[in-house]
Amino acid sequence: MNTDPLRAYRQTRVKTASQGQLIVMLYNEGLKQLKIAENELVSGQPKLDLVHNAIVKAQDIITELMVSLDFEKGGDVARNLFHLYMYFNQKLVDANLSKDVSNLREVHDLMADLREAWAAIESTAPQQEHQVSGGVNLAG
Repeated sequence: MNTDPLRAYRQTRVKTASQGQLIVMLYNEGLKQLKIAENELVSGQPKLDLVHNAIVKAQDIITELMVSLDFEKGGDVARNLFHLYMYFNQKLVDANLSKDVSNLREVHDLMADLREAWAAIESTAPQQEHQVSGGVNLAG
């Protein structure tokens, strides 16, 4: 039996996280993937498969953020986030086709601002255990 303590820790962390914490984790991973793609693109000899895979992972995360929106409770905020996420995905499609770093940086900067806002909200919210099934695997 192959037991990886780090993987087990990550799985437990995701399974016991509140909804707000999960959103921050999604943003963290999305930002990480965008930075991987950017760093690879600006390297002397970029490995385009790594760039593509990182961008696709970021798009998967953005899609997960989109499907987690609650339009009934979120109202205009949820609708605005949905449109922003659609914009992110289009910019990432463009970045993947053109290998344009400026598109990656734009999405990264906007996502970083949103991540900070969610982290601030999460730090002031009462802690509630909320388990989510399915979705993007953040545990590894």
